[in-house]
Amino acid sequence: MSEQNNTPAPRQSGFFDPGPLNVQVIYILYLVGFVVGITAIVGLVMAYMNRGKAEAWIETHYTWAIRTFWIALLGSLIAGLLMIVAIGFLLLLAVAIWVIVRIVIGLQAVSRGEPIKNPESWML
Repeated sequence: MSEQNNTPAPRQSGFFDPGPLNVQVIYILYLVGFVVGITAIVGLVMAYMNRGKAEAWIETHYTWAIRTFWIALLGSLIAGLLMIVAIGFLLLLAVAIWVIVRIVIGLQAVSRGEPIKNPESWML
C-alpha cells in the first residue's frame, strides 16, 4: 500500500499574514495615504489585525505604525485648527515630514530585519 502524506504544505507569507512583508505593505499604504487618504486607514486596520500574532521584533513595527497614524491624526487636527492663524500650514507641513521620516525609519529597519528601538516614542 502507498502512504499518503497528509501534512499540509508550508504556507507562504502573503501580504495579509503577519510578518515583514505585511509591515512593508502597511508602511507603503501610509505613504500612498498622502495621495489617496483611505489607504492609510487600510494600513491601520491591517496593523491592528496582525498585532499580537507575529514575532517580537515585528510587533515593534506594528506598534510604531499604529502610533504613527494616531499621532499624525492628532497633529493634523491641531494644525487644521491653527490654520485660522496661518501657523497651521507650517505645522501641517511639519507633521507630513514627521510621518515620512517615521515611515522611512520603519521601512529601513524592517528591511534589515531589526526591531524599532523605541516603538512607543512620539519622536523619531
